[in-house]
This record gives sequence, C-alpha cells and structure tokens, in this order.
Amino acid sequence: MLKEVGGVAILPKHRATCHCGAVELELSLPNGIEKPRRCDCSICRRKGAVVASVPLAGLRIVKGEEHLKLYQFNTHTARHYFCGICGIYTHHQRRSNPEQYTFNVGCLEGVNPFAIPDVPVEDGVNHPADRHRAWPSVN
Repeated sequence: MLKEVGGVAILPKHRATCHCGAVELELSLPNGIEKPRRCDCSICRRKGAVVASVPLAGLRIVKGEEHLKLYQFNTHTARHYFCGICGIYTHHQRRSNPEQYTFNVGCLEGVNPFAIPDVPVEDGVNHPADRHRAWPSVN
C-alpha cells in the first residue's frame, strides 16, 4: 500500500476528478493506495491507466453524476464510467469483484501515477469469466 506518491500524501478521504473537473469523486483510502496495477484486457490496454480498488462504499460521487457516461462490453458485467465532457475514465465497477470499484489513480488530486515504480500488470486477456465461453467455429 502507498501512503504517498511522488511526495503527495494519500489522504484517508482523497478527492479525485476528471480532467475538466465536471466529475468529482471522494475515495476512502484509509490504508493509502492498495495494489496499484495495470491490466492488459482490451479496454485497459487502450486507456493505459494505473488503477486501484475500493469497496463500493469507498467511492462517493460528489458532483457531476449527470456527466458520467457508462460503457459496457463483452459480458456486460463491468460498468466503466467516464466523463461525458472531457472523456477521462474515472472508475468502474469490477467484473471479477462486483463489490468493488476500481478507480483511475491519475484522477487522484495531486497524484502522478508515473511516480509509482514497478506497477504490475494483471492478465485481463485470460479473465476467469471468459474461460467457460465457447467461441463459435468458422465454417
């Protein structure tokens, strides 16, 4: 867990915003940023964000809920949110653990995710929820 990043203290209640400031979140981070990571699934590869997770109760939308846009794909289980004005991915409700939100560490006020050394990459390409799916054969 990270209690500070690049000299910026991670507060127990830390503010997070999109780029334009229309969306503001409050994250409960009593232990700091826990398990920062990247994912190599199709959407995460494209957004390239460093992320971490909190329980559902650990994320509160302070303002701009009306600006959040929802994107779902594949199994339509995960709920990915981004600002409809500036396009920044702020958070998503996880597919592998629907009791958690994952948030974009780069949205935390004052935090530069590039200051986090050695961010691990999770194997999202081989997600457990996809293993049981039978792909149609090409005839």
